[in-house]
Amino acid sequence: MVIVDFVRLIFSILIPSLAGFIGALFTMPAIPTWYAGLNKPPFTPPNGVFAPVWIILYVLMGIALFIIWSQGTDDSDVRMALFLFGTQLVLNVLWSFVFFGLKSIPGGMAVVVLLWFMLLLTTNSFFQVSQVAGWLLVPYIAWVSFAAILNIGLLVLN
Repeated sequence: MVIVDFVRLIFSILIPSLAGFIGALFTMPAIPTWYAGLNKPPFTPPNGVFAPVWIILYVLMGIALFIIWSQGTDDSDVRMALFLFGTQLVLNVLWSFVFFGLKSIPGGMAVVVLLWFMLLLTTNSFFQVSQVAGWLLVPYIAWVSFAAILNIGLLVLN
């Protein structure tokens, strides 16, 4: 059982990390070119802050996913939590594609709003299954809230 749990934990961390890797494929090429030329709000963090924050968030997301998944998929609340988690993860990658890949600030704004609402539903669903898993998503929704505010600033300034 310990080996199964360890494999499940690793897989649970790899799932959001893979989403982050896919998002980075759209993000990294645009940072020194398109993004560098944008007018940014004064509260924009330095570029070097984003990667470490996202790495921490993906690990926290993975641990939360592991906790939920470990409850077994027979329970409808667990299945709903897993579905919502997958949906918000797709939106997470979609934001990178739209904002950085397509270089669309308005499109990125639309996706980040959808992501925020889906993340709110996901966090609530995780709390229903496990308080610990729910709390592990709170830094993520806080960061996405900040990202949405940054996106608004970029929309206004550009």
